[in-house]
Amino acid sequence: MRAFTLVPALALLLMLPAAGCRTNEATGRSQLIVLSAEDEIRLGEEAMPELVKEYGGEVSDSVLREYVRDIGMNLKQYTEAKNPELPWQFTLLDSDVINAFALPGGKVFMSRGLMTRMTNEAQLAGVLGHEIGHVTAQHVNERISQAITLQVGVGALAVGTRKSENSMARYVPVIVGATGQGFLLKFGRDQESEADHLGMRYMARSGYHPRAQMQVMQILNEAMEEAGGARGPEFLSTHPYPETRIARIRENLRTIYTNADSNPSLSYHEERFQRIARPRLDAIEAEKRRAMGGENREEALLAALLAQPQTWCALCREAQQ
Repeated sequence: MRAFTLVPALALLLMLPAAGCRTNEATGRSQLIVLSAEDEIRLGEEAMPELVKEYGGEVSDSVLREYVRDIGMNLKQYTEAKNPELPWQFTLLDSDVINAFALPGGKVFMSRGLMTRMTNEAQLAGVLGHEIGHVTAQHVNERISQAITLQVGVGALAVGTRKSENSMARYVPVIVGATGQGFLLKFGRDQESEADHLGMRYMARSGYHPRAQMQVMQILNEAMEEAGGARGPEFLSTHPYPETRIARIRENLRTIYTNADSNPSLSYHEERFQRIARPRLDAIEAEKRRAMGGENREEALLAALLAQPQTWCALCREAQQ
């Protein structure tokens, strides 16, 4: 992470009048916010191409891409205030690492490596809802505002002099860093718990069982155990995994969602996930193993055909002719 410099006094004087304490309509708490909504959108758009590139681009399977996008677009409808109107984008990255993150202005990312470990659609909604929560709670904006207040130079953030022609590209390295590990994408326990709380709200509103948020934590725990003494999942470098966070999810389930288990409108949609996503994810894994020489060609081809029933049917028709 590159070193920070002190914000010049003149820049600070220009920034502070633009800043102010505002009540966030998603969280209900007062925040010191410096960036405008337009700044957040522009910053997300500037940083998005670099993040996608660093994670190997999007997955090539269009069905998986649209599946993730459709779930995300459904969830964002249940956000507060003007958040549904943000230019939301939900990107499934072709990466084996276990990670998910969001940029200001509605840019949400999740890795194929994390999705591969899921067993139902509600878990997917839980991760996307959590990242949506970071956006609606304006956590990156809040971190920038705090840095300015402490007179920490975040790439000389002269946002107080913002103009439409002033590109936010100069701030991207501080936001993104190396492979999504930028300073401003690392949140503390309270912000992570707040995103969990909002994610559970959005998924429950859209018909998913909020207990899937705890299942996501179990997925991360299993990944940690598999890693043993080695470096844990990359997700944990930006998303702390303290017992406090788990305890707060349990408390939400006990209090806010106490009747969730008996509510027929809430579902995990395991069958849909297994039908749409699982064979395609398995086919991608099989192809990658084949490319690395870890699996024979026939097994990889069979997995790919099972994931693409239309291709299988076409081969059958051809054989009958």
